[in-house]
Amino acid sequence: MKPNVVLINKNDNVAVMLEDVKAGDAIHLPDNEAIVARSDIPYSHKVAVTDIEAGGYVYKYGEVIGAVKEKIRKGDWIHTHNLDIEAKVEV
Repeated sequence: MKPNVVLINKNDNVAVMLEDVKAGDAIHLPDNEAIVARSDIPYSHKVAVTDIEAGGYVYKYGEVIGAVKEKIRKGDWIHTHNLDIEAKVEV
């Protein structure tokens, strides 16, 4: 199946949707893995491709873009409701 997300860096734990998906729809990753959308996710928004624990970091394009406010599961929509872009990054 053709991917419906963009996954830029091998270390990214999020991908960017290339189309709107509804909860329960398949999300096709570039490596041919399919995951299930756990909620509606709009075009160009982020989806978790791995589980991320609360306090963990979201990596997009190989860079930290924020910290996770609450546990995120693979297939979850990632947006302002569960991502803290103001968080201090501990490296």
